[in-house]
Amino acid sequence: RPAKKRFIDYPRFGKDGWRRWMPSWRQVTAVFIGFVGSIVGLIGIAYAMVGVPNVNLAAKAQNNVYLWSNGDQMIATGGEVNRQIIGIDDIPQAMQDAVISGENKTFETDRGVDPMGIARALFNMAKGGETQGGSTITQQYVKNTRLNQQQTFTRKFKELFISIKVGATMKKSEIMAGYLNTSYFGRGAYGIQAAARTYYGIDADKLNPSQCAFLAALLKGPTYYDPAGATNIDPNATAASNKVNSEIRWKAILDAEVTLKRLSPTDRAKYTKYPMPLPIKTNTQMAGQIGYMVTTVNHYLLNNKILTQTQLEQGGYSIKTTFQKPKVEALEAAVQKVQKANIKPGGTHKNDDGEDADKFVQFGGASLNPTDGAIEAIYGGADATKHFTNNADETGAQVGSTFKPFVLAAAMTHGARNPDDPPVQGDDERTPVSPDSWFSGKNNQLIKDYTGKPWIGYDKNNKPFQWRQPNDDGDNYPKVTLRTALDKSLNSPYVQLGQDVGTDLVSKAALAAGLVADSNNGLLDYKNSVTYSIGTSSPSAIRMADAYATFDNHGVQNEPYSVTSVLHEGDTFWKHHSTPKVAFSTEVSDTITGMLADVIKKGTGETAQLPGGRVAAGKTGTTDDNKSAWFDGYTPQLSTSIVMFRRDDATHTEKAGKAINNPFLSMYGTAGQQTIHGNSYPAQIWKDYMSAALDGAPKTPFQQPTGSVGKVIWGNVPSPTPTPTATTPTPSTTPPTTPPTTPPTTPPTTPPTSPTPSDTPTTPCFPWQNCNNPTTPPPSSTPTGTPTGSPTSGPPGRGPNKPGGGL
Repeated sequence: RPAKKRFIDYPRFGKDGWRRWMPSWRQVTAVFIGFVGSIVGLIGIAYAMVGVPNVNLAAKAQNNVYLWSNGDQMIATGGEVNRQIIGIDDIPQAMQDAVISGENKTFETDRGVDPMGIARALFNMAKGGETQGGSTITQQYVKNTRLNQQQTFTRKFKELFISIKVGATMKKSEIMAGYLNTSYFGRGAYGIQAAARTYYGIDADKLNPSQCAFLAALLKGPTYYDPAGATNIDPNATAASNKVNSEIRWKAILDAEVTLKRLSPTDRAKYTKYPMPLPIKTNTQMAGQIGYMVTTVNHYLLNNKILTQTQLEQGGYSIKTTFQKPKVEALEAAVQKVQKANIKPGGTHKNDDGEDADKFVQFGGASLNPTDGAIEAIYGGADATKHFTNNADETGAQVGSTFKPFVLAAAMTHGARNPDDPPVQGDDERTPVSPDSWFSGKNNQLIKDYTGKPWIGYDKNNKPFQWRQPNDDGDNYPKVTLRTALDKSLNSPYVQLGQDVGTDLVSKAALAAGLVADSNNGLLDYKNSVTYSIGTSSPSAIRMADAYATFDNHGVQNEPYSVTSVLHEGDTFWKHHSTPKVAFSTEVSDTITGMLADVIKKGTGETAQLPGGRVAAGKTGTTDDNKSAWFDGYTPQLSTSIVMFRRDDATHTEKAGKAINNPFLSMYGTAGQQTIHGNSYPAQIWKDYMSAALDGAPKTPFQQPTGSVGKVIWGNVPSPTPTPTATTPTPSTTPPTTPPTTPPTTPPTTPPTSPTPSDTPTTPCFPWQNCNNPTTPPPSSTPTGTPTGSPTSGPPGRGPNKPGGGL
């Protein structure tokens, strides 16, 4: 007797082989109906469980609370509830038309959701991108009412169900009113009534169509469409670029209204002038250094994608920073002390052109912990409510000779190139360079390429020229070690060393130390500038402090950071974790630290010596035409960078939405000094700040190198016979007491139009054999001329238009 079939006949009864495991059409249909039914049931349950938004509870402006490193409150921002709910009858039809034309042309006929927009958002989110764009007004209204802006699939699906329910149960007029009452328009204004009062000083029902189009444009993102700018959130959101963005969108919305027959061509013709809103009100809470610190923190949160722009604007976060209040106050006090005593705008000090040389003088500074990169203090300018550029985080001022340690790092890590080999060489084909290597320190030294032939450049007319590198103040040392050249901040040895090593590797060393290459700071310009090695690039003070901290931290680099943790509604939202990277060997870094310590002990940095015998390492820097002066230095506990320059904020703007890097102004005559050097006011500020910041801290010595680095080479001076070893004593750095027998050559102010004749050898010539130098210096380490100023005699003089990079 055959067996009875089971209720669920699987595997199938009475079938053999593979047919036993193949479901029947009846079974497939049953499973499909069951699956669809389950999905429909789940959708129904989800639809029933979600509620319609309550506009009165939505879009509350919440504080972002910024905390000092010790947990004390620094400032609470964005907490004002600048919102007043108004009915649809008080919202002008022109505002509704502008929003529909700009945001959702099918608003009056759609069902509240845009399936294609949702699909695009989910696809972008799966790729790790933004989910913005493609939403209907209904979906945007729902999103406005949900404070949790985390980009997740769960949130997107829940918003979808809420949007469907809103579209099915609410009138279009209610949705429009809800959307305009909960939208964020920037400047702390939530809702159309607050926006009308903030931007035009009138109630919403008094807005004209042109003003409505402007406010509708802000819904795209006030950070980038408010003509006042929002550089505190994004440094690219400048006033000029935002105005261009805003005006383009304002016109597009008005034109779209005409196309959709919501505005007549006659009425459109009335509105041709851009409706510039009221200027933004100054937030006195941001005065002094507070605004600069908040800006630094916001940039860090956004650039590292810890928070989105929307999250930051909506608020509700407790942000613990790395800033230490006593150190911030000490840095500000050190700058103000120098300013008050020496900088006197108003005509007291004039330059040779009769201009006020103290006008537009600015300072910037940053100080961080070398062991992990925590930024403990910054000086961004005199007042964040009056001077809007954060000088601690701004690029533009060339760093001069403070860049030389990166040349040393590259030379000791990779070595000088073999002149017989191609330009690109591996480290095993090179000669590692010892700091006791010898180079010509002559003023106006002819610079050669790594093969020993004169370096050839081309001017703007494509005519070739050779380069003779001057030293600051015309210092003249026919033969000098790299140690002594760093002490005295001689330029010619380091320009030549950069050519021997390769400026590409110098750039690589600077980036490894912590500098960042972008379009503004010239760090990638190593191919085009023979003087690249003496600081033609222009990193920020924060980045210079971090790069020097890498030497301080024995070659281990940490990214500078300003936030330790972020909390949201009491829960940890994000926490900082350092990711240290090895940039240089311990031997290389500690050797450079010893050399920089000598700069402060007996070189151009003597004015920065700290009291009580506390060890310090640092370097001075001055640039072409005396347009900036730096002092960068560190102790085992703290790395600090100070910059001084002149620039008119009123002209440091943008044109047609593009940044203008207007030239820095010369500091000849500033503070009554002929020339401002890094060893003057920047070093004084550095010393005063570091003395206060480290008061009571242990006097920890620097770690000594565990071994020697590199070999002694004779860079572009004759090698004695036999060649000395690395134990050759360093020549005396004491200036001679006899005057030079011949005056130094005056450096050219413009490059020659043709190459200087030189003899070309018929056999390979190592650079240190000096085969092609037209003027072979005598084998003596004694300089032929006395420097025009000593490090302790105040800022020595220098004439205009001389290439810098010296003190």
